[in-house]
Amino acid sequence: MKRILVIGSCGQIGTELVLNLRDKYGTNNVYASDILENCPEKLYPGPYVKMDILEKEMVRSFIISEKISEVYLLAALLSAKAEERPEYAWKLNMDGLFTILDLAKEGYLRKIFWPSSIAVFGKTTPKFNTPQFTIMEPSTVYGISKQVGERWCEYYYAKYDVDVRSIRYPGLISYTSLPGGGTTDYAVDMFYQAKLGNDFTCFLSDDTALPMMYMDDAIRATLELMNAPKENIKIRSSYNLSGISFTPKDIFEEIQKYIPDFRITFMPDFRQKIADTWPSSIDDISARSDWGWKERYNLEMLVKKMLDNVDVSILSSVS
Repeated sequence: MKRILVIGSCGQIGTELVLNLRDKYGTNNVYASDILENCPEKLYPGPYVKMDILEKEMVRSFIISEKISEVYLLAALLSAKAEERPEYAWKLNMDGLFTILDLAKEGYLRKIFWPSSIAVFGKTTPKFNTPQFTIMEPSTVYGISKQVGERWCEYYYAKYDVDVRSIRYPGLISYTSLPGGGTTDYAVDMFYQAKLGNDFTCFLSDDTALPMMYMDDAIRATLELMNAPKENIKIRSSYNLSGISFTPKDIFEEIQKYIPDFRITFMPDFRQKIADTWPSSIDDISARSDWGWKERYNLEMLVKKMLDNVDVSILSSVS
């Protein structure tokens, strides 16, 4: 039986990923870990360990002693937060990756999932239907670290046959966790403010189109990639992945169909400059042909699902 460790399990992706992995492989075979003293209530019962990916020897000792076979390395500082703490972001995003890659090189791990991002692209990248292989000149610390990480993943596979797999996630939308400091997190916050009856101030302009995805699709894509036969994985840097693309105005107007009194003001800030360097839409033909990727959620389905399930009471628990 697989023994799996999810590092960074208390974040937006991690919580849902842990729950899905436990459903598939059994609760006691999937360890959740994060820097928090205690994990979110949703992850009980089930094993949880406080873990800082930068504490290299502790991470190595745990993985070796517990005979972990697969690691999902989600610990990272996201785009906007990384710009505020660039040196720390670089250290966190890169040193942790090397710790896990080296464990696999030494034979302690059979498989690794490491997420990349659309942040690897830049102003010189084709903006529409951005291809799998294209110009990549990221201008943020987060994007630079992800681009470099892709190259190292590819290198470790070619040089040491490390079975590392990756997806360039678009912006992700979920009702199970709060915004986590990403440039695309305006979309998640918009649902909370709408449900609270508040007006919303958006830090991006009304016509900023970005690739986005509902969390269920992102989790399913991750598991499908990890469960695909090794010979089907042709790209060892990171796969483009597409769900839907929309602007803040698009999602606002869809929410208004359910909450007619909802109002929005557009006040772009420093995050607008980040978004301007990212694609508006993604070509993910490689993921579709190599391991059968196909999205399920469109904008209408996403908005209805979010409005039906967003729980504004979790805001008070972190205030």
